[in-house]
Amino acid sequence: MKYTNLGNSKLNVSRICMGCMGFGDAAKGQHSWTLDEEHSREIIKRGLDLGVNFYDTAIAYQGGSSEQYVGRALRDFAKREDVVLATKFLPRTPEEIEKGITGQQHIENMIDASLKNLGMDYVDLYIYHMWDWNTDVYDIMDGLDRIVKAGKTRYIGISNCFAWQIAKANALAEKEGFAKFVSIQGHYNLIFREEEREMVPYCEEENIALTPYSALASGRLSRRPGEGDTRRAAEDTYAKFKYDASSAQDAVIIDRVAELAEKHNVTMTEVSLAWLLTKVTSPVVGATKLHHIEGAVKAVDLELTDEELRYLEEPYVPHSLAGVMAQNKRINNAIAVLSAPPSV
Repeated sequence: MKYTNLGNSKLNVSRICMGCMGFGDAAKGQHSWTLDEEHSREIIKRGLDLGVNFYDTAIAYQGGSSEQYVGRALRDFAKREDVVLATKFLPRTPEEIEKGITGQQHIENMIDASLKNLGMDYVDLYIYHMWDWNTDVYDIMDGLDRIVKAGKTRYIGISNCFAWQIAKANALAEKEGFAKFVSIQGHYNLIFREEEREMVPYCEEENIALTPYSALASGRLSRRPGEGDTRRAAEDTYAKFKYDASSAQDAVIIDRVAELAEKHNVTMTEVSLAWLLTKVTSPVVGATKLHHIEGAVKAVDLELTDEELRYLEEPYVPHSLAGVMAQNKRINNAIAVLSAPPSV
C-alpha cells in the first residue's frame, strides 16, 4: 500500500479508502444487499491486513448500523491512532426545522449520535453529506467549527456539492476563522468525469483532497456487461438512476478497460482505479467481497502509460448530472428563478 497526505490536513491516508455503505443491517436501511456484521468484519480486517487505513461510513447507512459495525471492527482489529475514520451527517429534517433546532445544534446532535454508534471519542474526518438548502451556510460552518474545537472531529470534508458551494463555504470559514473543508467526496470515475469541469481544477489550486465515490461506477467498470452480476447490481435502483446502461460511449470506454486489463493480465478493477489514482487523492471503493478490496489494493501498484491513459479518456462525452447532484441542480435552478428580479 502507498500513502499520501489528505489535502491541507495532517492525515496520512492509504491511496485506497474502503467505502462502508455495503455494511450494516439491511432491515434498518434502504438496501437489501448489505452485509451482516460477521462478513463486514471479515472484509474490514482484510483491508487492514492489506494496509488500508482509511474508512468511510455515514450515519445514513442502514440506520447507523454501518457505523456500529465499522466502529466495533476497527476497535477490535486496529489501534485508534493507526486508522483514519470518516463519517458523514445529513441535513436538518423538516421536523427539526419546525422545532427550531439550529444548524449548530443539529451538527452537534449528529456527531454525538455517530460517536455513540462508532464507540469512539472522535472521528478524523466529518463530512457534510449533502448540501442543506434550508440552513444558512454560516450556521453549518460555525457548527462544524465548534465540533472541531471540541475535539469531536479533527477535520471536516464535504460531499455532493458544486465547486461554487465549497468555494463559498471555505471563503466564509477563512473570513470567520472557522475550520475549512480539506476534502471533497464527489461522483467521479472513467465514465462520469463531470467533476473535471470546475471541481478538479479548483481542488488542485486549493490543495483540497479528492476522495470520489462510485469509483467503479457501481461495478460497471469492474466487469463486462452481464458478467458476474451481483445482487447489488440487480437491486440497486439508485445506481441504475446514475448510469445509463444503454450508453454507447460508456460501452466503448468499458471495452477499452477490458482490453487493457487483458494486456496487463490484471482485472478491470485494477485498470479503472489505476486511471483514477492519477487524478485523485484516495478513491472510496465499496467492498462486499474479499476480492473487491484485494483488487482495489492491487491497483495502487499498476502504472499505465500516458498513451494508455489517453486511450481510456478519449471516447468520453459529456454527461448530464445524475443522482444527488441532479437534485442539487434542480433546487439551485428553482432558487435562482424565485430570487430573480421581476421583469419590467
